[in-house]
Amino acid sequence: MTENASIVAAVNAPDRVSLDGLETKWGAVWEENGTYTYEPTSRENTYSIDTPPPTVSGSLHVGHVFSYTHTDVIARYKRMTGKHVFYPMGWDDNGLPTERRVQNYYGVRCDPSLPYEPDFVPPHDGGDGKSIKYADQKPISRRNFIELCWKLTAEDEAQFEHLWRTLGLSIDWKQNYQTIGAKAQKVAQAAFLRNLDRGEAYQAQAPGLWDVTFQTAVAQAELEAREYPGAYHKIAFHGAGEDVVIETTRPELLPACVALIAHPDDERYQHLFGTTVTSPVFGVELPVLAHPAAEKDKGAGIAMCCTFGDLTDVQWWRELSLPMRSILNRDGRILPETPDWIAAPEGVALYEEMAGKTIFSSRKAVVEKLAETGEMIGEPVTTQRMTNFFEKGDKPLEIVTSRQWYIRNGGRPYTEANGRDLQANLLEAGTELEFYPDFMRVRYENWTRGLNTDWLISRQRFFGVPIPVWYAVDESGDPDYSRVIVPTEDQLPVDPSSDVPAGFTEDQRGVPGGFVGEVDIMDTWATSSMSPQIATGWLTDEKLFEATYPMDLRPQGQDIIRTWLFSSMVRAHLEFGGLPWKSAAISGWILDPDRKKMSKSKGNVVTPMGLLEKHSSDGVRYWAASARLGTDAAFEENQMKIGRRLAIKLLNASKFALTMGGDTVEFNPAKIVLDIDRAMIAKVARVVGEATEAFEAYDHTRALEVTESAFWSFCDDYLELVKDRAYNRDGLFTAEQSESARAALALSVDAFVRLLAPVLPYAAEEVWSWYAEGSVHRASWPVPAPLEKAAGGADESLLGIAGEALAALRRVKSENKVSQRTTYASVVMMAPEAQHEQINAVLHDLRQAAHVRGPLDIVAGDSIAVAQYELDPAPAKN
Repeated sequence: MTENASIVAAVNAPDRVSLDGLETKWGAVWEENGTYTYEPTSRENTYSIDTPPPTVSGSLHVGHVFSYTHTDVIARYKRMTGKHVFYPMGWDDNGLPTERRVQNYYGVRCDPSLPYEPDFVPPHDGGDGKSIKYADQKPISRRNFIELCWKLTAEDEAQFEHLWRTLGLSIDWKQNYQTIGAKAQKVAQAAFLRNLDRGEAYQAQAPGLWDVTFQTAVAQAELEAREYPGAYHKIAFHGAGEDVVIETTRPELLPACVALIAHPDDERYQHLFGTTVTSPVFGVELPVLAHPAAEKDKGAGIAMCCTFGDLTDVQWWRELSLPMRSILNRDGRILPETPDWIAAPEGVALYEEMAGKTIFSSRKAVVEKLAETGEMIGEPVTTQRMTNFFEKGDKPLEIVTSRQWYIRNGGRPYTEANGRDLQANLLEAGTELEFYPDFMRVRYENWTRGLNTDWLISRQRFFGVPIPVWYAVDESGDPDYSRVIVPTEDQLPVDPSSDVPAGFTEDQRGVPGGFVGEVDIMDTWATSSMSPQIATGWLTDEKLFEATYPMDLRPQGQDIIRTWLFSSMVRAHLEFGGLPWKSAAISGWILDPDRKKMSKSKGNVVTPMGLLEKHSSDGVRYWAASARLGTDAAFEENQMKIGRRLAIKLLNASKFALTMGGDTVEFNPAKIVLDIDRAMIAKVARVVGEATEAFEAYDHTRALEVTESAFWSFCDDYLELVKDRAYNRDGLFTAEQSESARAALALSVDAFVRLLAPVLPYAAEEVWSWYAEGSVHRASWPVPAPLEKAAGGADESLLGIAGEALAALRRVKSENKVSQRTTYASVVMMAPEAQHEQINAVLHDLRQAAHVRGPLDIVAGDSIAVAQYELDPAPAKN
């Protein structure tokens, strides 16, 4: 409705209002009418959202409902302000989570050496797949495995979409993508090839973090520090005339030792710098060196450097130009062949005993031998140490040397075309992005400054976006990784494991003078980091891209600032030299009753569909919208109950207010003539202004707070106060007085319905349908000016005084435990003299609302209260 002119509308409210079934009813209408469909328009008229693509690996939990509701509330608000909202949905279905779920669900694992089996039927189809041990999972070909990945993700995506639709997300379901889909692959591969062409992507044979369970390299952003049980072993190295005792938790790495290192200022070891020692049992001669990263106050203050036990070893190895003596294979077992640097007979014998064994078994063998030779001093001392884990893994990461692909991200010095270091440019870009709340910006800055390596993007997995390169095979039949063969962009997407590069034929694969395809896939973040470009149609839909990019909003969780947000900033900076979006809205976490973050890995999540059915989607959305961005919130069903009650009240109060004039309602500001009615409109105008200001600042919680407070006041005070005048069944009021109340009620309800529509979309749409055409979610957002004009400068405080007076009259009946319909024979009410005029202005409404049939006198007092009264035992007739 409009506040500017008179409109008479028919009211078609049902006999009985209910929230039940509204999700199904309005979901179908929205879909049929294309209510949320985006049609490309000019960039300035578009509001574009980079919706987080949820990981399709099982089920959504209530934390997803929490954060995605925040985004939807903003999308609905922006749509009502006249913006064409581009609100797509993506599915993050590639990478490790999907593979792991497929393994557990179907009881299979991928073995690329096996041939494809047509019409393959997996040994399991759901059930208790998690109980199937890795060794019992049926090996199948890569193609069969990927087919199962596609099958399961399609089923999961359908379930996810059903839940999102039930929740009422105003997604344009015609705008969607999969991070493993052809569109996403084309974008991710094209961006990579451009990175490669500019020197921003490169491959290197280098030590890197490795998960022995999942058999894949792990990037810095995927690390998780956890405590892990271990033991310190005091081990004697033999020098000229003295033994040097070190303490280590990794005695199994003794054969990989390349030096002993102490701090250059440590007086205990000054005389040893520049000398050599020999390792116990293995008898390898090693230098004693100085490096400032050695910790004087840790253990003996001198440490063995092995290739590699931890990241400090990598630093020492690189900065001190130490030899490479790796003994650990990718499967976490000791390499089978005895290294040529071990010559001592005892060392050779011990290594042969270790060969092919796990780290644990090898450690046991070394410790037993050191105890036997007397080179271990005392017994091991147990300890808990912090070590790096893959965030999805359950074993400590090892450091393995391998060939991997990297993209520059500022972790290592890199000068860009503008002559500035990449890290400095990324930090500057962070200052240009609007963070909501702003304190989240420091997380981006700290991560950017703290990086110490470039972004490792290659993964030794199967279901993902292939790295789009081949390598020439030399005349000896070995891949020459320095001779990279790339496709053209019009050939993308490609899969080098099955596609053939231009100028070659399939029979040249793997033969001298031919080619081999890259078998690794991209890290999932290497694709997800391109979500702004994938969603907006870069390289696939030029018209859409021009209308939607750079995007307006990136909504996301705080825990992936270091991964998704940062990597997206890197890719947009490298390719476009600018931000991918104007603003980032960061949601907090959902906490369980023990104040712990809810997550699938902790097993403390709550699935949402039952909550939506129990409390209604509007009720659950209210709980989510009650939490501010960046703030952790407790999982609280009581808040959902409050939300459901608010939605029901919106239905009931709206029906009550809109039908007081019969089957039609008139929206006519000119008919609002009484001060109390104008005061109500003045209050609505103020609330509209405050809610709008809050929404513009991405403070949806404040917008809800001011709206909800005003709405309950409207229901409990104003509606109760003026309902008799609006009905005017007994003709006690003039037509002008009655119409004034009805007009104020109609305009107030219309404003509240629109103000609450972003949070309570189903109840708001239901009420809107009773008196207006189209959808409230395509209606205009209310503005203060016409409401202020209708209020005519009225004093909003009159509402509060009238409400206090009505509450005082009600309180007497409550205390006497009689019905509110009981009449007063007489009343004497106290009030400060300054408020007498205002109370007298609403005296007629007060008498009718409180059923005062006799005198109602106002006398001086410190506060508004009933001083004397006489109740009539007969209840009011109306």
